[in-house]
Amino acid sequence: MFSRLKKYFFTGLAVFLPLVLTVYIFIWVLNFAEGLLGHTLKPLFLEYYDFYFWGLGILILLAVILFCGFLATNYFGRAAHSFAEKIVLRVPLMASIYPAFKEIANFMFREKATFQQVVLAEWPSKDTYVVGFLTNTTAARISEKAGRKLLNVMVPHVPNPLTGFLVVLPEDRVQYLDITVEEALRIIVSGGVVNADPITKSDDPKASS
Repeated sequence: MFSRLKKYFFTGLAVFLPLVLTVYIFIWVLNFAEGLLGHTLKPLFLEYYDFYFWGLGILILLAVILFCGFLATNYFGRAAHSFAEKIVLRVPLMASIYPAFKEIANFMFREKATFQQVVLAEWPSKDTYVVGFLTNTTAARISEKAGRKLLNVMVPHVPNPLTGFLVVLPEDRVQYLDITVEEALRIIVSGGVVNADPITKSDDPKASS
């Protein structure tokens, strides 16, 4: 009886937790987005227009983002953005913070893929492999010091793939994998529980034990 209850409990956790955490994070993101402009807009709308509803801050924020994207795609918008950047980079504290946030934003939201290829990298020692992402060819003046072609590979942390190590490896220690970035991310986030290929009985390590 106890073993059956234990089975039900852990099965329930496996079903319940992912759903609850997903809904919780989704609601938190919505509330955060609403709060960015909502705290300022709500009293103004109530004073001048006598109405406000939850979500209006999100709609206006989306409109602002779309407008910024529109401006950034034309000459005058790019010029204005470049001018604003120069001003920000002249302010001591902002000059330290802005470049880091800019790199994170470019990493997360640019349409051009930051990760060029999923690779199997031999690291940190011989015959030890990690799944990583090829980000670029190492700069020539760095490769020249090693006397051979080097590659920049990001080795992500588990379960947070947005952080990790930048590893510079010789080309012969990097093998290209025929899987997508999305598949690789699922493997990393799950700690290897999820595989790119479905596990068959013959492949299941428990089957041979």
